Amino acid sequence: MRTFAILCSIFAALPALAAEPEVTAKKSKESIEFKFGDELIANYVVAPTAAKPYFWPLNAPGGAAVTRGWPMVKGTAGETTDHIHQKSAWFCHGDVIPVGMVLKTKSADKRVEGVDFWSETPGHGKMVCVEVGEIKIVSKTEMSVPTKNEWRTADGDKILDETRTITVRKLPQGYLIVLDVDFHASVCPIRFGDTKEGSLGVRVPDGTALQNKNGGRITSSDGKSSVAGAKDNLPIWGVAADWHDYTGTVGDKTAGIAIFDDTKNKYRSVWHTRAYGLMAANPFGRAKSGFPGVKENKELVTISKGEHLKLRYGIYTHGGDAKVGEVAEAYGVFGSGK
Repeated sequence: MRTFAILCSIFAALPALAAEPEVTAKKSKESIEFKFGDELIANYVVAPTAAKPYFWPLNAPGGAAVTRGWPMVKGTAGETTDHIHQKSAWFCHGDVIPVGMVLKTKSADKRVEGVDFWSETPGHGKMVCVEVGEIKIVSKTEMSVPTKNEWRTADGDKILDETRTITVRKLPQGYLIVLDVDFHASVCPIRFGDTKEGSLGVRVPDGTALQNKNGGRITSSDGKSSVAGAKDNLPIWGVAADWHDYTGTVGDKTAGIAIFDDTKNKYRSVWHTRAYGLMAANPFGRAKSGFPGVKENKELVTISKGEHLKLRYGIYTHGGDAKVGEVAEAYGVFGSGK
């Protein structure tokens, strides 16, 4: 009995084994919060006051914030306050034309033929998240949640339905967020206007932006790169690539964020990536956009009434640079769908 009591006291004194971390999601009326263990991966804002859904905060492993805080957080010393519509990470387009519909209120930007979902100038449209579905747990390192958005005019009239399924997965060197987008032209035919202002975009922290002389590096899947001190237009701007990565110093860490374009997308993206900190994959820009990679293409993407268009993209946050963060390897996982 004495031996048993001693053993019990020894085991009682041992620290409890830490539970293995897993990917989780928590829904509220304002957002969907994604975590890996106690660490925040991303918060997906679906608040009715938002002009469109967006991810913020958006973190790499270790808690490094890889997108700009403004305008969600104001008053940070020295932080830029340009482009109020570039809220961390988002998906939309700057000219969505509801064919046959007369718009009562038009965009203040005269270049926009239809509805502007990119900017937040007078007359812009609004993407309203009308439903957040049930969370599906795939494994301890992967989960997904379907959402539904209505793309509405400045007057609140729906022109387009979108189902957006968000899948979050923990990879060895980072977090992969996959967006499966299903457009449904439920109201009228939809034409995506020829503008550079689109579509899956992120805005990196000022310290990472190339225009900062101590900034970071942009790496493209085709092997090209641009480094701190570079000016627009970048040689990787407006041409096709499977992915772009923007990496820099965040606090005392090196961390980065990449955007992935699925090779199976019917319309492949060219890149609206800028030295001031914007990185965006645009499948809809054509000759008028100025993108050199599509300068001979004038045919706009159109969805007939009742038809669907499906697209797939990824956002990958990682520690280290593109090599250490295994961006190419993560793209392989993304492309395989496994």
